[in-house]
Amino acid sequence: MTVPAVGAATLKAWLRDGQELAILDAREEGEFGASHLFWAVPCPLSQAELRAPRLVPRRSVRTVCTDGGEGYATMLAQVLRGLGWSDVHVLEGGTPAWGKAGFELFSGVNVPSKAFGEWVEHHYGTPSVSAEELHAMQARGEDLLIVDSRTPAEFRAMSIPGGISVPGGELAYRVPSMLARPTTTVVVNCAGRTRSIMGAESLRQAGLAQRVVALRNGTMGWELAGFRCEHGRTDRYEEGTPADAAESLARARRFAEAHGVKRVDRAGLAAMRAGATRTTYLLDVRDAGEFAAGHLEGSVNAPGGQLVQATDGWVAVRGARIVLVDDTGTRALMTAGWLRQLGGWEVFVLEGGLDGRLETAPAPTFPPGTPRMSVADLAASLAEGGATVVDLQRSIAFRAGHIPGAVWGVRTRLSRITPRLPADRRIVVAGPEPMLAALAVAELRGLVKAPIAALEGGVEGWKAAGLPVLADRADPPDEACVDFHLRPYDRNHGVEQAMRDYLSWEVELVKQVERDGDARFGQWG
Repeated sequence: MTVPAVGAATLKAWLRDGQELAILDAREEGEFGASHLFWAVPCPLSQAELRAPRLVPRRSVRTVCTDGGEGYATMLAQVLRGLGWSDVHVLEGGTPAWGKAGFELFSGVNVPSKAFGEWVEHHYGTPSVSAEELHAMQARGEDLLIVDSRTPAEFRAMSIPGGISVPGGELAYRVPSMLARPTTTVVVNCAGRTRSIMGAESLRQAGLAQRVVALRNGTMGWELAGFRCEHGRTDRYEEGTPADAAESLARARRFAEAHGVKRVDRAGLAAMRAGATRTTYLLDVRDAGEFAAGHLEGSVNAPGGQLVQATDGWVAVRGARIVLVDDTGTRALMTAGWLRQLGGWEVFVLEGGLDGRLETAPAPTFPPGTPRMSVADLAASLAEGGATVVDLQRSIAFRAGHIPGAVWGVRTRLSRITPRLPADRRIVVAGPEPMLAALAVAELRGLVKAPIAALEGGVEGWKAAGLPVLADRADPPDEACVDFHLRPYDRNHGVEQAMRDYLSWEVELVKQVERDGDARFGQWG
């Protein structure tokens, strides 16, 4: 199956022609993070069947696949063709050719979002305090509210002493009702810079009367200053609708309308989704628990703060329409206002929010015909020495906890681990999603002669049964973690220098974006 190639100059022109375009990078996330195009979105070959339909929901979109010159882009393009994509191309020469053509290459992940955060700080003059200043404020007993704008999982892993978890999309909705005194200073932190800046500026743009500052360099800056983070804490905002929800909504509406956010009703949304010429994303910006309890049919959960921080995890199509929804409107409106400034998408907020019938997502299932093994049967087989587990979790998750004796692998690259699989034992594949495990079972059938099955419930099912897991920070080693762009504190060596390098890199993004010329933050019209 021949896939047409497109040159770097042509792709650069496509980025500027105003038509819908998706650029998908076929490498694993760790490889992608080494060097990539600004608007490229990671769609690893190992997860293409799962991720591509979410990233590019309209399969006739002009789509360009790229890589680092290894040939993965052509393989991804062929997968997309098989899934029904009709307008697929490959960037000739991949990322290296883009650089040779004189165009800018970027390192890191979620680059558009992080660069946008730096732009926001410069554009709006977001105030910040250093770790030393915050520590001194605490020592003086100043009236502080420290809110961590990262995900609850990241907050549990490490947090500023005295902080509580309020993910970024919740800040403008939750923080006003948490403040009893006008003298309180609100300090917003993340691990580095972006979510601290975006969180603080969201509160400022929402008209919060109290002083609001970002913690400069987040938990990394805190530790580099010689202070210790706390671990394992679960303090978070009070659930439910805040008492001042109406006031928060009015402030959020002013912010969104000032940046060109539109409204759409149910009939308009239905017409959008029925159309064949434009891509429409329907994203629910509430937290995962609220979404799981009930959501609109066809919507995808994208908690607001994370959606702005990692937009490329949900949206790959330039020029698409994005419709945001929540229950009261505040979170959707604030998120929409930032997305308009970030990427120039046509952004709408759904009127009526969650009125009407809601659905709960069914549990993912295995494709018909997938051989399976229960957790209990696997435990018995392992005790008898009759099975080997192949674990498809992210490398960082495998380090944190895996079934004892399991071998970590990346689907589409499982030939690299077959020498470690005993020929006389059943192979049991543990995947984070049933479909991924089923695809790996099919791949392994062509590589080994041993019987193969997928583990029902995966590693999470094993844990839920109360069975032991093994944690090993060195397995896999840093250099083998091709599937994950390791953060400084994920590394086993040179952590402090990696923190300093990361913070410097983030600051320099603004200059890179200016040289690249394809991100008109705040000026999309």
